[in-house]
Amino acid sequence: MRKHFIFIFLLSISLSVKAQKSESEQVKNTIIEFFEAFHKQGTLALRAMVKGDITMRSIASYNEGGSELTESTFGEFLKNIASIPKEMTFEEKLLDFNIQIDSAMANAWTPYEFWFSGKLSHCGVNSFQLMKEDGQWKIIYLVDSRRKKGCQN
Repeated sequence: MRKHFIFIFLLSISLSVKAQKSESEQVKNTIIEFFEAFHKQGTLALRAMVKGDITMRSIASYNEGGSELTESTFGEFLKNIASIPKEMTFEEKLLDFNIQIDSAMANAWTPYEFWFSGKLSHCGVNSFQLMKEDGQWKIIYLVDSRRKKGCQN
């Protein structure tokens, strides 16, 4: 009987870890799809990945030590993305993922480098807040940091 209890206990832990990993992979894939659409300037695909007209914030750090908070709606973000001329290249390279999940809420911390026309423009971290709705993870808030100092390259 004791062996059965231990087996069931270990199996339940294993299934719990597997389910958590699966959820983490779903969150990660949502963010990867977000950036794929971003790079393609796919505003309709981007709109489908968020819940409502979310607020987006950026914290810019300056070499002199100061910082500035800017805020925009997701609609403004989409207009800015759509207005980038097609001949200009840009890429936000995600360097890592740190994902935490509690039930239908997730946080993803993604360090990044932003490249514009083949040159490193800035780096920082994205902090995504997501919720699971009808089996899909949706972005409900996004804040990022931006700096030129201390980037990898």
